[in-house]
Amino acid sequence: MASRHDGAGPPPVYAIVPAAGQGSRMQEQIPKQYLPLRGTPVIEWTLRRLLRVPGIQAIVVVLADDDDRFAAMPVHGNAKVVRAQGGATRADSVQAGLAKLATIAPENALVLVHDAARPCIRVGDVVRLIEQTSASQDGGLLAIPVADTLKRGDAGDKVEATIERNGVWRAATPQLFRAALLTRALADVAASGQVATDEAFAMEHAGFRPQLVACHQDNIKITTPGDLELAGVYLDLQKRNR
Repeated sequence: MASRHDGAGPPPVYAIVPAAGQGSRMQEQIPKQYLPLRGTPVIEWTLRRLLRVPGIQAIVVVLADDDDRFAAMPVHGNAKVVRAQGGATRADSVQAGLAKLATIAPENALVLVHDAARPCIRVGDVVRLIEQTSASQDGGLLAIPVADTLKRGDAGDKVEATIERNGVWRAATPQLFRAALLTRALADVAASGQVATDEAFAMEHAGFRPQLVACHQDNIKITTPGDLELAGVYLDLQKRNR
């Protein structure tokens, strides 16, 4: 396990991977993070990528209380991987991960929150996110500028309006923030009765302006069976283009 930071130099970086969800839209009997992707569970790919990011001190994997699969995975034995028990929502699981992180990390720690179902994340994109946002209290997130024409539909799925796409981004992960600030921001959102769909929303709610850092388009989130197929194609292409 990583040692505590002595306060000298830049703040240490940790990661949280919420993985307590069931992924019902995949219509599978097992959670999507454990579905096989080129012969390896999705979450194993994800954690392998994060473990290759220079400087990450530890990764807190937040799991459902009845999870009996993670312990059988090779990455479970990595000294940098720590388990925590998740909650009913993503925000609850991230808060549980932050509570666990508080027991092993210094107060000034930075935390990368990354979806378990984003196995194609590129190490270089994560490094760039850390480099560009770690010095700011606003933090930041990987995102993809929208290139398509956007339409807003009405209740009957008729086009109601065309949305200006300039300045519009698709939020991705990891998202990087100071752990203490994110902890307070998530608690404030929960107290207000709103739902934090991602960590950046909580920080925005608290008055911060996270930095958008462009990442590769292959940083997809597996949500449907078609996404799993596409992730396999992307992994093959990444391997071929090394």
